[in-house]
Amino acid sequence: QVQLAESGGGLVQAGGSLRLSCAASRSIFSGYAWGWYRQAPGKQRDLVATISSGDSTDYADSVKGRFTISRDKAKNTLYLQMNSLKPEDTGVYYCSTGIFHGGTYYRTLGPWGQGTQVTVSS
Repeated sequence: QVQLAESGGGLVQAGGSLRLSCAASRSIFSGYAWGWYRQAPGKQRDLVATISSGDSTDYADSVKGRFTISRDKAKNTLYLQMNSLKPEDTGVYYCSTGIFHGGTYYRTLGPWGQGTQVTVSS
């Protein structure tokens, strides 16, 4: 199974920026999509951004216009550039591989990574 390792989180003031990275332990099937999830304290894990195998991107309304998902296929690495951060962006961020079916993103089976903590102070 592919192991995913997230990094790049930290403590930042509101309005600041962070860039998260997600490194895969081996090559990812080119037909897979990728996604970033966020889990706020005491809440469920929500999908915030996806990038398809054809590099089409989509975002949750709460992050649209502020976050940018991208990937480097050669490095098997996914990124999330987060700008204009808000306190409500606080949470643990996780990445995943997945597929699109009927326009819906489905995470592939396998363990989650350890995630990376993002804390935005007001």
